[in-house]
Amino acid sequence: MAEDLIRYDVLAQEALRGLVKKVLMEVAQAGLPGEHHFFVTFNTQYAGVRISSRLMAEYPGEMTVVLQHQFWDLTVTDSAFEVGLSFKGVPEKLHVPLRAITSFVDPHASFALKFDVAADAVAEGAADGAEAGVAETPAAEAAPTPIAAAEAGKKVGGRKSAAKDPKEKAGEPGKAAVVSLDAFRKKNV
Repeated sequence: MAEDLIRYDVLAQEALRGLVKKVLMEVAQAGLPGEHHFFVTFNTQYAGVRISSRLMAEYPGEMTVVLQHQFWDLTVTDSAFEVGLSFKGVPEKLHVPLRAITSFVDPHASFALKFDVAADAVAEGAADGAEAGVAETPAAEAAPTPIAAAEAGKKVGGRKSAAKDPKEKAGEPGKAAVVSLDAFRKKNV
């Protein structure tokens, strides 16, 4: 197989993280439109993530937050977002680098993205290593993959709601479903 010197996988992740950033910026400025809401899953161990020690103990690897009715002070920068949320009645402020996000789901729009945070770290390390003259190690499966709405969500009270952990809905724990882009194309009737 030919070596991908352009690194399309990394470029695609960056572009789709830009989409997430743009959506979050718009929500920070104007609020959530209509019935849109988001399930944002992130790696709690990723460098730059700031959450309380209580939340870190409860979510030592990955955490999903819901941006729907009760969140406040959403701010978005070029590299991270911060948001206030309540956990079991206790208000918390979270700081999450965009590169720590492992999935972004908007059940209302049947839209979902899955990111490979480990590949980001490898790509970032490779870029740092390239500057230092160290050879790059390509990351496997680094491209973000769409998650089918059926995999990421389920019907709850007549409305779609994403599962707490979309990976659990994929069949195998820790494995996400890979769906062909044809699944998202409009079909001629």
